Amino acid sequence: MRVSGIHEGASQLDRASGVGRRDGQPKTPEWAEAITTVPRDVTARIAREYATAEAAVLYQGYGMQRRAYGEQVVRAGCTLAAITGNVGIPGGWASGIALQAGGGPFWNIFPVLENPVRAQIPTFLWTEAILRGPELTDKEGLVGIDRLPHGIKLVWAVASNCIVNQHANVNRTVEIVRDTSLLEYFIVQDQFMTPTARYADLVLPACTQFETWGLEDGWKYGEEVILQPQILEPPWETKSDYAICAAVADKLGIHAEYTEGRDEKQWVSALLDEYRRLRFPELPTLEEFEARNLGVYSRPVEEPQIAFEDFRNDPEHHPLDTPSGKIEIFSEALFARNLPDEVPAVPKYIQEWESPFGEESAAYPLQVIGTHFMPRVHSTFANCDWNREAFPQRVFINPVDAQARGLRDGQEVRVFNDRGAVVLRCRITPRILPGVVNIPQGAWWQPDDEGNDTGGAVNTLTSERWTPYAFGNAQHTIMAEVAPLEADG
Repeated sequence: MRVSGIHEGASQLDRASGVGRRDGQPKTPEWAEAITTVPRDVTARIAREYATAEAAVLYQGYGMQRRAYGEQVVRAGCTLAAITGNVGIPGGWASGIALQAGGGPFWNIFPVLENPVRAQIPTFLWTEAILRGPELTDKEGLVGIDRLPHGIKLVWAVASNCIVNQHANVNRTVEIVRDTSLLEYFIVQDQFMTPTARYADLVLPACTQFETWGLEDGWKYGEEVILQPQILEPPWETKSDYAICAAVADKLGIHAEYTEGRDEKQWVSALLDEYRRLRFPELPTLEEFEARNLGVYSRPVEEPQIAFEDFRNDPEHHPLDTPSGKIEIFSEALFARNLPDEVPAVPKYIQEWESPFGEESAAYPLQVIGTHFMPRVHSTFANCDWNREAFPQRVFINPVDAQARGLRDGQEVRVFNDRGAVVLRCRITPRILPGVVNIPQGAWWQPDDEGNDTGGAVNTLTSERWTPYAFGNAQHTIMAEVAPLEADG
């Protein structure tokens, strides 16, 4: 297997290498233990097992990259897979959490009219674009234009609670959304009066997926087409997202171009025909779906597909989509950005801007994470009282930390930092690491008269600061303190 970039850029390689040439600190299992708390012998054992296995999977989820410098852990995982020869073989894994081999989007072929606006910004930086749009540059992910002429003046949020509840630093976000000198008009298109919808100038009531026709895929790890037939009429004045957009298109004089004369069911039929032409020649027609009472078409898996197998077997004729056509550990593109401390050419550990090892830990000594939670899909179903009764929102805290703060299990506590405070009950459990607390993400933000969030939304505490290369959220990089509510006022 060909791997490029081992000897290029020696200075950056020295910075990222484990021998400590730059900082005098070899990156040994002993060094890692002080950061991770994973015993040094465990780290050494796992490293040897992974490196010497005939084939091994290093499967990364999304949560570990939702941190400051989260790009590094993903790049490091890909590098480990490459240097141990686990790319392009059965039982290996190229790392990350990407599409399956041979997979990729096939469902998103709904025709889109040409948009004359070429400017694009990273999703997470929408608040920055409102506050200081003309100041954004390519260094902050702006593409398609050198400068924005002004900040964003209108936001139209469709099927999304991200604008308030799921965006970072909720208190800051709400101030921005409420300031009409910054954001002049705010539209929300949704089924529920979410924390986001509460701040909308206009709410467009959308019907549910049960009240219109649609199609769904099997996400990224299977080749399925899932039919979603309409089983109820839209109640009251609700409309499907498509019907709402079609009505707007009519006002803009492009109704025919947008709809192509089709309603939702006709689009389902047309898209099935297109999927059949592009990818699934055996896919049933809509008429066959209905006649046979089918809900799901799934292509059988006859043998595992192996990512990069062709490259491994014949790299000359199947080069990768990289400048060299090889696996590149050293990235010339990242080297050219000249940001070695935050965007290094070779992946490395970088201490986070909020951590137990920084000055901020004196006032806020506990790391906060916001995991997924059984009763919710992100913030969906957070308004279901049955779910809240079965799985009440809690802050999970280790007995060591609870004892140091005089906490009792089930006691109402205040979790706080400079960005805000969350009031909720604590769950004391040894299943979480000392020094770490967990407020499961997705609970709906509900401020009281004093500005404390009583809904349990972890984004009350998160920072709007973004990761330096992918411009993504770093919601797990939070330091905070926990105190009994009665003692903290």
